[in-house]
Amino acid sequence: MRQAGTNLPKVGRYNSAVVLDQIQLADGISRAEIAERTGLTPQTVSGIVKKLLAEGIVREDGSSRVAGLGKPRTRLRINGDAGCAVGLHFDPVGLACVVVDLLGRPLVLKRSPTPVGAQPAEVVAAMADLAGQVLAAAAVPRERVLGLGLASPGPIDQDRGMVVAPPKLENWSHVPMKQLLSEATGLPVTLDNDATAAAIGERWSGAGRGVANFAYFFFGTGIGGGLILNHQVHRGGSLNAAEFGHTSVEPGGPRCYCGNHGCLESLISPAAITAETHRRLTEGGTGSALEEPFKRDPGSVDHAAVRHAAAEGDPLATAVTREAAERVASVAVNVANITDVDLIVLGGHGIRHVEALYRDAVAEALATRPLSRHIRVADVAVSPLGPDAAVVGAASLVLHATYSPQLSALLED
Repeated sequence: MRQAGTNLPKVGRYNSAVVLDQIQLADGISRAEIAERTGLTPQTVSGIVKKLLAEGIVREDGSSRVAGLGKPRTRLRINGDAGCAVGLHFDPVGLACVVVDLLGRPLVLKRSPTPVGAQPAEVVAAMADLAGQVLAAAAVPRERVLGLGLASPGPIDQDRGMVVAPPKLENWSHVPMKQLLSEATGLPVTLDNDATAAAIGERWSGAGRGVANFAYFFFGTGIGGGLILNHQVHRGGSLNAAEFGHTSVEPGGPRCYCGNHGCLESLISPAAITAETHRRLTEGGTGSALEEPFKRDPGSVDHAAVRHAAAEGDPLATAVTREAAERVASVAVNVANITDVDLIVLGGHGIRHVEALYRDAVAEALATRPLSRHIRVADVAVSPLGPDAAVVGAASLVLHATYSPQLSALLED
């Protein structure tokens, strides 16, 4: 994209988004504080706030005194009831759908299995049905719905709104999901990969709130990533940046579906962890509580069973999980060295119940291995959005696109 000059209407929209962003992040801020933090004149801030109040997006909520000043300052907050967004997470094994208010708070969330072996048209129909269910349950009028965000496995062709070749879904190639879902629901659709969506959700209402630079590791059916740099989503040239799961950690390792060998995802995905657990159980003598269930029915020892066992201190499950966490930690160090982020967030349903094992491994690695550790140590946090990170993130795609300041908008013709 070539850089271009901007016109005043664009600057006005950008400034309005900057002001709204400050109100959303602070959850209680005065006009004067907004001017101080943004560098905008008090008159400009006052005019923007007046418009936001008239639109009902922002509300005045009490006042507070500042030391040395006699006049109390009126506090501004986002009016969560002014609108809502729908989020859909499309995973090869399951669909999740949520309605959130303007603060990113979930109102209703429902899940359903992804139709087995289904073609795109059937999946889109299932998505539209699920979206209708959550909107009906939330009793939200359609005129208050800003749009629908779809979080999908990548890679994504953003320019054409296409899911290119999602893993574990054969015969899916360049599917125009954005258009199909918009036609099926009657809502404007924002499409992004699930890990980037989760990262945006963290910025809007999770651990990344107010953090200028952070990386997000998403653990789902696969391993994805998202990058927020200088408060902006970093997408890269093809708009598919931060594929942390396809970092090579074992060059001679198993072949990944992407065509490379030894990718992080090929070694620590749910399928890989389950397979490694089965391999060790087959050898026997592990002292694991999983041995008996495995003998009766190997299928019962799935990824969820391994996670639960590790959470309870089972030696085999804990060892397998710690090895996976160490591999994640190595990639996290690489990400920290390359991007110099302030925070790394771990989230998604793939680490449910074993979050502490992953967090501790990454925290130790960040404290001892990055070059910048002698200046400052990057923080690590487990997502407070938990297993709902991707679906809440999908809804946050709409909020982010509608209300957050986008530098790219200032560079467009």
